[in-house]
Amino acid sequence: MGVRNYLIEGVSGTGKTSVATELQRRGYHVVHGDRELAYRGDPRTGEPLDGSGHEWRDVAFAHRHHLWNVEKVASLAADKRHPISFFCGGSRNFSRFIHLFDRVFVLDVDPQTLKRRLAGRGDDEFGGKPAERDLVLRVHATKEDIPGNATVIDATAPLAAVVDGILSQCGEPG
Repeated sequence: MGVRNYLIEGVSGTGKTSVATELQRRGYHVVHGDRELAYRGDPRTGEPLDGSGHEWRDVAFAHRHHLWNVEKVASLAADKRHPISFFCGGSRNFSRFIHLFDRVFVLDVDPQTLKRRLAGRGDDEFGGKPAERDLVLRVHATKEDIPGNATVIDATAPLAAVVDGILSQCGEPG
């Protein structure tokens, strides 16, 4: 949905939703990918899965099948009504649409900050349950499922500074 499109990624607890909310507050167009684009599907084919089987109780299985609708991402990125759009969230199929973005940012924090943030989550938010926390900490440590060509942003800074840093790298005033 922008002349310029940016992806903001990172593991759960690094601040993607907070950054998205702050960007919106500042008047930028934001797509909350985990709310607007996500579904559970086959990572190879993109076909939706019904999620009715017992395997969905396996956190790692559910994580691997957390996808974004590629056609919808492409359609939104091609819509030039906004001068700049930020797509915030995570998906396991980003390799199928990452080429649509002018730049990719990955929010990162140190392990202690991540543990503290995840410990503050309720059971209804991903990363709030012990098995989910374990998965997030493993993915954070290994950097699997994180775009390799991204600009890493230190998300331990105050939110306003994190957003200012992203905007400056996009050529926008903070």
